[in-house]
Amino acid sequence: MVHGKTTTIKLILGLQSITSGKVTINGYDIEKEFTHAIKKVGAIVENPDMYMYLSGYQNLKLVANLYKGITKERIDEVVKLVKLENRIHDKVSKYSLGMRQRLGIAQAILHEPNLLILDEPTNGLDPEGIKEMRELLVDLATKEKMAILISSHNLAELDNFCTKVCIIKNGEVIETSEISEIKKETSQDLQLFEVDDANLVKNIIKDITIMDNHRFKINVPKENVPEMIEKLVENKIKIYEVKQEEKTLEDAFFEKTGGNVIE
Repeated sequence: MVHGKTTTIKLILGLQSITSGKVTINGYDIEKEFTHAIKKVGAIVENPDMYMYLSGYQNLKLVANLYKGITKERIDEVVKLVKLENRIHDKVSKYSLGMRQRLGIAQAILHEPNLLILDEPTNGLDPEGIKEMRELLVDLATKEKMAILISSHNLAELDNFCTKVCIIKNGEVIETSEISEIKKETSQDLQLFEVDDANLVKNIIKDITIMDNHRFKINVPKENVPEMIEKLVENKIKIYEVKQEEKTLEDAFFEKTGGNVIE
């Protein structure tokens, strides 16, 4: 049984008792073989913990002491990965929220995990901080070959860089698939036209929805578009653009969940 997003993450990490079902990481059961299962996992649940009166580097050294064999070279490598080289010796109290989030990720990846779990990593960040976080996570996934599991309610942001999605509604997993697949499944044959005068088109083509003076949409298969263009040209309508409306992850999400308030 699954509850909310944060609860799910706590169950995965063995921080909360599992009442039914099981969690397996890298082939190990989180309850029966906790040490092996958690060995290659890095995580930030809610806010990253750090000592504000110490420097970023001192915080990393403290975390490094919890693991065997983390070298100075690895600490420097991680600092570079999260792009904190210029500020790593400053006190954390002087860091922006985005910098603290990046330091938190640095702490979580010191031991070279192959799975990184993040709970709302862009929460409270400004647009620049969100962009930096997105770039960092893409870098970690591609260059460090790290699987990244993100819990978030910011669907537009996830749409930008995630490849797979798991949707939870009222404590139950209702969908797990590639983002491209879920968008394809829920997409309609909605065609958007930009013309010189959209109001004239309603006398030529039935069932259109006028969006403004120059734009209208119609729900027809792509194969019907050339015939429509021909009809409009015959009637002296100037066409500037025709495109198929793309579903966003948010659209697909609401279609799958029925738009209810969910966890």
